[in-house]
Amino acid sequence: MRLSKETYNVPVLPEKVLQFGTGVLLRALPDYIIDQANKEGRFLGKIVMVKSTSQGGTDQFKDQDYLYTVCIRGYENGNWVEKNEVNTAISRILSAKEEWDEVLKVATSKDLEVIISNTTEVGIVYEEETLGTDAPNSFPGKLLAVLNKRFQALGKEGGIIIIPTELISDNGTKLKKIVKDLAKFNSLGEDFYQWLEQEVTFCNSLVDRIVPGTPKGEVAEQIKKELAYEDSLAIMAEPYALWAISGDEKVKEKLSFTGNGAFVEEDITKYKELKLRLLNGTHTLTCGLAFFAGFPTVKDAMQDPGFSKFLTDLMQKEIGPAIPYALKEGEAEAFGTQVIDRFRNPSIEHFWINITLNYTQKIEMRIVALLDQFAPDRISAGLAAYLHFMRPVRQEDGKWFGEYNGQSYWIQDQQAAAFKDMNTAVVEEWTKTVLGRTDFWGKDLNQVPGLTKKVSHYLNLLQTEGAKAVWTEINSK
Repeated sequence: MRLSKETYNVPVLPEKVLQFGTGVLLRALPDYIIDQANKEGRFLGKIVMVKSTSQGGTDQFKDQDYLYTVCIRGYENGNWVEKNEVNTAISRILSAKEEWDEVLKVATSKDLEVIISNTTEVGIVYEEETLGTDAPNSFPGKLLAVLNKRFQALGKEGGIIIIPTELISDNGTKLKKIVKDLAKFNSLGEDFYQWLEQEVTFCNSLVDRIVPGTPKGEVAEQIKKELAYEDSLAIMAEPYALWAISGDEKVKEKLSFTGNGAFVEEDITKYKELKLRLLNGTHTLTCGLAFFAGFPTVKDAMQDPGFSKFLTDLMQKEIGPAIPYALKEGEAEAFGTQVIDRFRNPSIEHFWINITLNYTQKIEMRIVALLDQFAPDRISAGLAAYLHFMRPVRQEDGKWFGEYNGQSYWIQDQQAAAFKDMNTAVVEEWTKTVLGRTDFWGKDLNQVPGLTKKVSHYLNLLQTEGAKAVWTEINSK
């Protein structure tokens, strides 16, 4: 028996959201949150999805009346969470290419209140194009066409809130500028410009939830037994959910779906810093050590008591206190505790080798700002593992490879060739040369008191005795 309106009660609600994107992150985070609000009697609105790409069809969604299950697995506040939630918030999916007139019809609806997007980081780009009868190529072009149609139909009464969720800083601010520039390129007139400025609200937002997608292996078999129906659209997600939206009290009042991980605050910089440093930064500083210790995935490493202690202390004792943003007492610790729960999740396969992608850039973005007047041991050890990982031994088909335990690994980093040029067997010289690359870090990291000495020490220990010896020595202090 397939999941459908015949097997599950689906409420009839007005279409309040137009969403550009059909991916699993949207379905497991914004759409999940809106569905939960509907079930709690708050937002009471449906989502119309717009599919912009030609890849994949929508038959599976139609066959299941746009219903799907979000299978939540993981730790929350130290407790194991396991539940399956049927999402009833999607009303239909429209193809931008084949049903653009219908998309524009939704744009003129008085019920419509919010536009959401996730078109990947490359979706929010300026592409000069003239509006016509067909769907524009770029997402900002499509959005402008929707807004222009709405203004023509409703005038000043057509005010709306736009929330991009693409993973770029200040996504709402950047999207607004591109839309305004495109409006001028298309000469849409002063009345439209004023309406765009006064009645359309672009919100910056930050989303965070690990969504592996379709359940696989033993977990898939377990879920299949639990469900009383067949669901080819079921997706996995962790319990943790964050959707931080920038906005004033007017926006907060309008977005009545907040809760369950979504909230509106005027400044969401704090949440970007916490995620960037405590989650992303911790990943960056531990991926090398974990890889050289032979742990394939994050969950494997977190089962080792010594490594788990090293990672937890790195986050709570070194990264948290160094975050360059004014936080309330206990905020970093509370966020860090949530991150530890997420790292321990046995239902998520997160491979350390994948975290090493663009290793140098990640160190610069996430770690350098934490280094100032002293060199913490764990951060120094993380940098030592980075140096060890970045030592290339051969080149093949334009790719650089390192070697560990007789096995080659691909160094997927734009600076890999530069490391080949710097390569030396002398640990202290290697360390000093790399830390001194101001073109990498924006400053000479050898100037941080004690950093060069500590990184050299842990790099030597890593090379001679292995990764476990590094965290064992630090944990014993």
